[in-house]
Amino acid sequence: MAESSMESNYPPFIGTLYRNSNYQFWILQFVGWFGLSLISFLSLTLWYNQQGAAYIAHTILQSALGVLVSWPLRWVFHYFWYDSGVFRISAAIAGVLGCSLVWTILRMTTFMAMTGESDLWSDFGGWLFGSILIFVCWVAFYHGVKYYQLLQKEHETLLMVAAENKEQQLRRSRAETIAHEAQLKMLRYQLNPHFLFNTLNAISALVQIKKSSTANSMIVQLSDFLRYSLDNDPIKRVSLEQELDALRLYLNIEQTRFGDRLELEFDIQPEASTVLVPSLILQPLIENAIKYAIAPSEAGGKLVIAARLDGEFVEVEVTDTGPGLENYQIEPDAVGVGLRNTIDRLHEFYGDNYKFRLERAKPSGLNVYMRMPLDKQPK
Repeated sequence: MAESSMESNYPPFIGTLYRNSNYQFWILQFVGWFGLSLISFLSLTLWYNQQGAAYIAHTILQSALGVLVSWPLRWVFHYFWYDSGVFRISAAIAGVLGCSLVWTILRMTTFMAMTGESDLWSDFGGWLFGSILIFVCWVAFYHGVKYYQLLQKEHETLLMVAAENKEQQLRRSRAETIAHEAQLKMLRYQLNPHFLFNTLNAISALVQIKKSSTANSMIVQLSDFLRYSLDNDPIKRVSLEQELDALRLYLNIEQTRFGDRLELEFDIQPEASTVLVPSLILQPLIENAIKYAIAPSEAGGKLVIAARLDGEFVEVEVTDTGPGLENYQIEPDAVGVGLRNTIDRLHEFYGDNYKFRLERAKPSGLNVYMRMPLDKQPK
């Protein structure tokens, strides 16, 4: 991935050259050796006034011979590359001396044959010394290029690994986000079936006793509440004011069911109305209170919904006047579906930075207390 993006910045030929070390070797071979021909021509041939065709041809020929003689060195170094330093140094010394000797003999033999000069063997030491210097430079340059290629490959590997790790992290993050959203949606949508079942039963009962206008009103109220429930994303938060509006839609339905048996009181601090809370977080608490405090009592009861700010937190309480804790299971593993889902949703939204507890109300009843981090709706 990283390598492809790097290669895409170059023309096709450069990209091929970038990938293929064999191409790189031969291009550098020809450029280096025939660059030596140019240097030899400028520094020696012209200096000694040897401008004849034979001298110029020999200058080119010796570079071609250098290309051929130095080629085996590549395979020698490739063979000993991963051996110990002693073997590699020994191979380099032997290769330099061997190639220098062969190249010197070929140079001198062809030079005498092409130019007609003779008796140059007395200068063999000087020719050999020059050859050794050239091959030492060749070996040093080869190792420099080789190490550069290895570093480039290592860098590309690290980039590819980093890119793959980043992609895996993104996939993992997306998967966790999807799972988190699915969990929240599942918990939210588990809240509706009980309520819907009870409401439809109430509507059915109203129809049976010929109270069609009340039944129609209840159907409209149910439609408004369900529309709000479906239009609001369960993974997002809404202002407490919006949450209370939705709660009133729900309570209108319940008041149709229970009439005067259900008394309501709202004690909302004005500053708390813009605080963001999970959507429909209060509905299961109210449903639970109606189920255990209002429905079993012939006289009904009272529900108080309160909210206030406390520093960097918002506190929300739902209090009923029912029988109290005797009819409630408050252990974390024993609470009903509604309360369990509420706790799970709070945990999904806030981690461990929240409080949820059930307390005995005075003189009787149950108090459900929630404390959530403060996050106000922007004005």
